[in-house]
Amino acid sequence: MAYLEYGLAQAEGFIVVTGEVGAGKTTLVRNLFRQLEPEKIVAAQIVNTNLDSDDTLRMVAAAFGLPLAQGNPGKTPVLVALEKFFRQCEQQGKRALLVVDEAQNLSPQTVEELRMLSNFQGDNKSLLQTFLLGQPEFRKTLLGNDMQQLRQRITATYHLGPMDRAETKSYIEHRLKTVGWGGNPGFDEDTFDVIHHYTGGIPRKINALCDRLLLMGYLEKLQHFGVSEVNEVIRDIQQEFDAVEVEAGLFSGDKTSALKEEQLVTGLEEMSNRVVKLEETVVSLMGLLKQVLSLADVNKRLR
Repeated sequence: MAYLEYGLAQAEGFIVVTGEVGAGKTTLVRNLFRQLEPEKIVAAQIVNTNLDSDDTLRMVAAAFGLPLAQGNPGKTPVLVALEKFFRQCEQQGKRALLVVDEAQNLSPQTVEELRMLSNFQGDNKSLLQTFLLGQPEFRKTLLGNDMQQLRQRITATYHLGPMDRAETKSYIEHRLKTVGWGGNPGFDEDTFDVIHHYTGGIPRKINALCDRLLLMGYLEKLQHFGVSEVNEVIRDIQQEFDAVEVEAGLFSGDKTSALKEEQLVTGLEEMSNRVVKLEETVVSLMGLLKQVLSLADVNKRLR
């Protein structure tokens, strides 16, 4: 976070944040956004990066809320509109901040278009600052010979690696405390070793695994989790998503492995979302059942 705050304070150039799928890049920037003062910074974000350079410029304009002409007017009108908007921000004492997610999907031509946007200057500083969030392979893209000019404008870089065992434990406890956890259910110390080993310290995987663990605790009315409970949940996940095959792909180092890992994370998230909805439905039905039983009791007394 300190690196991002430093880069943001420079008020210009590019800030690059890389990390594996589910490492928390978007969450990190979202937390940073909460600290932004809207009267000083106008921020926009684009997440669809599988576009050509012209479409990306239109996407940037749309993200900042600029009206776009129907059809395909070409690149020049979009650039003119963006420059006008950036200068209006400057006149109002504000500056523009663009966040580009999934930057590893950007073509070199698209990256160059984003760099060209930083050419709009005011008071010896760029009118636009850009955050580029991507997976580790994006760092290789930046090392290309055609990226030299962009590299010169990078003011801060940060690689968000996986958490270690201690950080994993602190992360889990922090998330629990934010929803009112006071130690019940409890966790054996060894459970954090198992969770860290299985998830590799990746926040998104930790979230999905712990969601499943807490659901099991809710359904089985558990007040304490040990290694056996965590392993049981892991076995269920492996059976559902064929994690053995995914692990084999991960160690092979081929392109398919990254895809399988992303599919596993996505699958876990989808399952977690379904579990949350199921839990909400159960709670709702329990409330309805109590009302029915209460009404039946009243009717019985009236007889």
